[in-house]
Amino acid sequence: MTGAVIEIQGLTKRFGGTTAVDDLSFRVEPGVVTGFLGPNGAGKTTTLRSLVGLVSPTSGRATFDGVAYAELRDPLRTVGTALEASSFHPGRSGRDHLRVAAAAAGIGDARVDEVLEWVGLTAAARRRAGGYSLGMRQRLGLAFALLGDPGALVLDEPINGLDPEGIRWIREFLRRLAAEGRTVLVSSHLLSEVQQTVDRVVIISQGRLAYQGTLDGLEAGTARVHVDAADRAELGRVLAAEGGAVETSPDGLHVAGLDAARIGELALGAGLALRLLVPEKEGLEDVFLGIVGEGGVR
Repeated sequence: MTGAVIEIQGLTKRFGGTTAVDDLSFRVEPGVVTGFLGPNGAGKTTTLRSLVGLVSPTSGRATFDGVAYAELRDPLRTVGTALEASSFHPGRSGRDHLRVAAAAAGIGDARVDEVLEWVGLTAAARRRAGGYSLGMRQRLGLAFALLGDPGALVLDEPINGLDPEGIRWIREFLRRLAAEGRTVLVSSHLLSEVQQTVDRVVIISQGRLAYQGTLDGLEAGTARVHVDAADRAELGRVLAAEGGAVETSPDGLHVAGLDAARIGELALGAGLALRLLVPEKEGLEDVFLGIVGEGGVR
């Protein structure tokens, strides 16, 4: 299976005087799990709702292989969505909820039973969905997304509120879907929720793109080296002259922009004996909070 490429191009959405999404552009490729991250209120849900035709953009486009959701010939078989864990009739059973959606798309009951088994809801399929736990509702939403066996999946906060067992299950399940060649876009307001699931990340803050790329790339830009020498001031001058960003602290120098090997070479060339040389990195969650602003995460 080859999933559709998801592309957001210059997307802007304003609600009155409030700009929820501001000239946002990014691509999501098949075969990997892409995390769509940002604090609550960053514009993630508005972006996803624009992508699947529930919100009309003020400007810009959101497409699957270049085609807007409203123009897809068979949307349920192209993209599966789970944007709201409670979007079902509470009096219907989980199975009947799926049967209604399947019938509208010309999909038989056999597929309903198949996806219920995939997500581990067979035993609870005939119970009223209104009595489902949050974890069961998340699984039911994922079953709905899979009804048409789509090549792309767009999931809004699917891990939110799950217990550790549910989180582990959905992580493994999403990675398996991506390994089949599907395009998987999953949103979250916390990197720690999806860190073990995603291959790539798109981070937005205040409706604008803040970062897109791999987790390794996100972390690489924050690498620093803790270094010290008897003549700390001279070492600082040497490293700054080479382009290092040097911060002085009581326990030595913290240097960004130069790796440990290069710092050692420069110190040797300047005749400076080092008494400390330790690479250091921030944790990914610290990097994420530094990008989006800790005050925006609720």
